[in-house]
Amino acid sequence: MSPTPTLPGTASAVVQDKAPIKVPTTFKHPLDPLTPEEIQAVTLAVRHHIAAKTQINAVRFITCSLCPPPKRAVLATLGIPLFPGGQPEAVTPIPRKAEVDFIDVVNGPAYNTVLSLENGIWSVDTLEPIPKGSEPQITPEELIAAETIVRKDPRVQELCKQVGIRPDQLCADGWAIGYDARFPEHLRLQQALLFARLDEHENLYAHPLDFVPVIDSVQEKVIQIDFPPIYKKKPDGSIGLSVADTTPGALSNDDLALSGRERIPPPLKRYDFLPDLRANDPECPKPREDVKPLHIVQPEGVSFKMNGHELEWQKWKMHIGEMAFSHREGVAISTITYNDDGVVRPIFYRLSVAEMVVPYAAPEFPHPRKFAFDTGEYGQGTMANDLSLGCDCLGNIHYLPGAFVNHNGSAFVIDKAVCIHEEDAGLLWKHTDYRPGGRAQTVRRRRLVVSMVTTLANYEYIWNYMFYQDGNVELEIRMSGILQVYVASPDEPNPHGTTIAPNINAQHHQHIFSLRVDPMLDGLYNSVVESDIVALPQPTGSAENFYGNAFAVRDTVLRAQAEGARDFDWARERRWRIVNPATRHYASGREAGYSVAMKSGLTPVLAKEDSFVQRRATFTQKPVWVVRDEEGPNGGGGRMWPSGKYVPQTKGEPVDSVATWVKEGGGSIEKEDIVMFLTVGMTHIARPEDWPVMPVEHVNVTFRPNNFFKMNPSMDVPGVKDTHSKLAFGGGSENGTNGTNGNGSNGAACCNH
Repeated sequence: MSPTPTLPGTASAVVQDKAPIKVPTTFKHPLDPLTPEEIQAVTLAVRHHIAAKTQINAVRFITCSLCPPPKRAVLATLGIPLFPGGQPEAVTPIPRKAEVDFIDVVNGPAYNTVLSLENGIWSVDTLEPIPKGSEPQITPEELIAAETIVRKDPRVQELCKQVGIRPDQLCADGWAIGYDARFPEHLRLQQALLFARLDEHENLYAHPLDFVPVIDSVQEKVIQIDFPPIYKKKPDGSIGLSVADTTPGALSNDDLALSGRERIPPPLKRYDFLPDLRANDPECPKPREDVKPLHIVQPEGVSFKMNGHELEWQKWKMHIGEMAFSHREGVAISTITYNDDGVVRPIFYRLSVAEMVVPYAAPEFPHPRKFAFDTGEYGQGTMANDLSLGCDCLGNIHYLPGAFVNHNGSAFVIDKAVCIHEEDAGLLWKHTDYRPGGRAQTVRRRRLVVSMVTTLANYEYIWNYMFYQDGNVELEIRMSGILQVYVASPDEPNPHGTTIAPNINAQHHQHIFSLRVDPMLDGLYNSVVESDIVALPQPTGSAENFYGNAFAVRDTVLRAQAEGARDFDWARERRWRIVNPATRHYASGREAGYSVAMKSGLTPVLAKEDSFVQRRATFTQKPVWVVRDEEGPNGGGGRMWPSGKYVPQTKGEPVDSVATWVKEGGGSIEKEDIVMFLTVGMTHIARPEDWPVMPVEHVNVTFRPNNFFKMNPSMDVPGVKDTHSKLAFGGGSENGTNGTNGNGSNGAACCNH
């Protein structure tokens, strides 16, 4: 979980009785995130309040973000009606509120405070302790500090020395503790996964170490060292573990003696990924020399417009909120509308990835503690890359910055956190009239991409929100980076991973995401329809199904919130669509809606139902959850987080999880202001081809208009012939060697022939 730059101002803030300062209000849209100036003004107001009204002497700021304003008030401000064909509600003032989590670094407790902006001054509305048994998210500064803490520890230094590693070579990836009942719940903990870096910039993950320290992040000290067991073949040739191998050992300072096993030195062979370092390795192939430049050019500029954080592209309009309502989600897209032949139609109020969990498969302790909530425990926004023009994004690019809070209350700014650009996406539609003298029409597909890249220690996530000319909206998650690995002794069996290189074990794991979908199709009051594709039960030869080929669609409207947890049915090819029953298609008579296509990412969680993973990540149990949205105590965003607001160190199912909301019932989800949580992911069985850096893996979810438009909404997209395209080797006909389009006719392979 690694931020790209070194963070300034890492010290915690000493509370001083300084008066709040007045800052200019520069936001244009009610959903605009806090500016760096606002972050500093908010934290100063918190320090002033603490000094005046509490006994807290020093604080460590963890998060500082915008509180989501009331949904109906935002829609009124933007002129978006709540019902199809209706008028917007009357505009009312929208209070700008901020939320801060901080830690009392002297005594240890964590607090949440909410502030309001009035006349340019931020003031505290509430100050409450964070519920016991949970912690606010882990910060980039705490993750960086983990390495310093373990390097200074004498026991860690001695353990490194025993396997030939110097303290200055030691690298630590700080991870949330996962679940470990041995420690008091009031401690703020990290586990440090250890590696050696033999020299500057080389691939540290090639040299994993064989022990795992546990760190008290507030006291900044190592409080426990755990040693995973070694797999060995039994006399009968089988392999396995004892209960002692899979359960936590007693807490002790004499960790190695209690472990009862020999040490495993880290492998020292280099597996570099940086080109300059690979050039010094005779075993690495030389860079390919047959790759010619490929340029993406827009000589007349881009087709989209920006007004602050508000984006318009062709018929789409939306708000881009980097860091969003908190640092958790990273980029979030809000107030998405489509101009349908002069009528502005609302589609989504908000789209985001609200949570994710990465459970690992190895049962030997302490490896089961590795199930990272990379959103709720660390925050995708705070882990965002500062993107590079011409590398992360190609073409004509517009960037948006992002800002989050440092421990001392200052703002840390990422200049290029979000990338916005257009790209070609193949064919949009095509038809050739094959008859003699017929013509063809080809229209190429273009998409608008809003993207962010985050680095969480070894792993990269690329978040692409893509908007298409045919009304489709797609969320694509790409995964890359370096596998999380552990050292293996020579010839050690590896039942729960892949030995990707000598003595390097990449454990099996899953990536499971929770997408939060807040729809407003033609207004705020929507329903969800579940559709099963079923073969007719009547036998072949019957009057109803004489040829035996018939099938039909069976629709079920989800009506009660208690019905909101849904399973996929492969045999029935089950699917879902969000609809507005108040709008009907003029020909089909069916409700206007958007269907949800998520088959490529349907992945069942493999941990047991009563496992610590599933207790804390109940969203993984179903692919679809539907609940009625509720405003939070400060106006908006009441049901935001499917695994609870505070994720680190929770011991069981959170009281504010999506599974709890469904169990509680709470009335109708038909024709209501609803929220869907979609569970998608992948199971990663590592390959040697994923080493030393893995090629990207994809998970996609697509929202497709279904009876929403009168007809294909992309019929007005021009079929423009690209004059820069030319034959690769010259000569011949532009339509092929025989002057035809491949089927003997004289139709063209391009537009309007």
